[in-house]
Amino acid sequence: MNNYELMVIFTPVLSDDEFKAEQKKYATLVKDNGGSIVAENPWGLKSLAYPIQKKTTGLYWVLEYAAESEFNEKLKIQLLRDEAVLRHLCTKLDKYAVEYNARKKSGVKSHTEKAVEA
Repeated sequence: MNNYELMVIFTPVLSDDEFKAEQKKYATLVKDNGGSIVAENPWGLKSLAYPIQKKTTGLYWVLEYAAESEFNEKLKIQLLRDEAVLRHLCTKLDKYAVEYNARKKSGVKSHTEKAVEA
């Protein structure tokens, strides 16, 4: 099992219920294919750096999960088929990124944050 981080930008015309349903759909897809959800973080409505499909805002959602590498192709196909998805990016996390995310979630300050405060 490898660790991955998926960032999805959904179309801004979704209601709160539709946005939550989309999140649940992809979280369930991960679980149904033998993966596990590590963390979910819905960022909500944010401005885009450039227009995508004539839209200047998007609903951001970040999902950290663990799954087999073959699963990512199934996930990619589902994301490309979904009209509510403007863009997506799936990144494989190395052991340092996994440790960093775990520290960040637990509230422990990293070395760089300590240096900035001083």
